Amino acid sequence: MKLLVRKARKGDKAAFQQLMEEQGISLYKIAKAILKNDDDAADAMQETALVCWEKLGTLKRDEFFKTWMTKIHINNCNQIYRERQHLLPEEDIPEASAWENGFEHGLRPRFSERIGDM
Repeated sequence: MKLLVRKARKGDKAAFQQLMEEQGISLYKIAKAILKNDDDAADAMQETALVCWEKLGTLKRDEFFKTWMTKIHINNCNQIYRERQHLLPEEDIPEASAWENGFEHGLRPRFSERIGDM
């Protein structure tokens, strides 16, 4: 693993990808245990890979890669968990007709206009 870390630190994307793939099962288990949801686990894993790639230069010693990556991953999982706590459960969402009326009469024209500006 240390050789892959060294290569990744020099910008070798293939080495970094291999590192992340080798840690995939471990990352999934951690995310699933915290988030209890496959979609959220996948989001956390993707965010972890991105952060690790961007911050690889901050890794102090190559042999600490797994610990460093795991800490980043747990922080990402906890952040996603906190964000999901603010979402309403499905049964608390109003009937679609109330939303559709608001969309049809107020939001749709502005939404369509914005899309046209793109």
